[in-house]
Amino acid sequence: MAWAILFVAGLFEIGWAIGLKYADGFTKLWPSVWTLVSMVISVVLLSFAVRTLPIGTGYAVWTGIGTVGTAFSELCCSPSPSPPRASDASPSSSRAFWG
Repeated sequence: MAWAILFVAGLFEIGWAIGLKYADGFTKLWPSVWTLVSMVISVVLLSFAVRTLPIGTGYAVWTGIGTVGTAFSELCCSPSPSPPRASDASPSSSRAFWG
C-alpha cells in the first residue's frame, strides 16, 4: 500500500511542477491554487508512505517520479518542447531509475 501511496504522491509532484509553469509566478489564481494544493497533497502522501518505507528510498522514488514525469510531460505535451539534455535529470533521480 505504501508504494501505491508513494506513486500517487509522485503524480501530484508532477502536477505541482507543471502547475508552476502555468501559475506564472503565482499571478494566475486557479493555476496557483492547483499548484499549492498539489504541493500539500504530494508532501502529505509522501509522509504517509515513508511511515513504512525507508525515507531515502521513498524520497528518491518520489523525486524520480516527479523529475521523469515532468520532463516527459514537457516533451510530449508542450507546444514547443526544448530538446532533452543529460543535465535535465538530477543526479539522485538518475541513480534512482538507472542505477
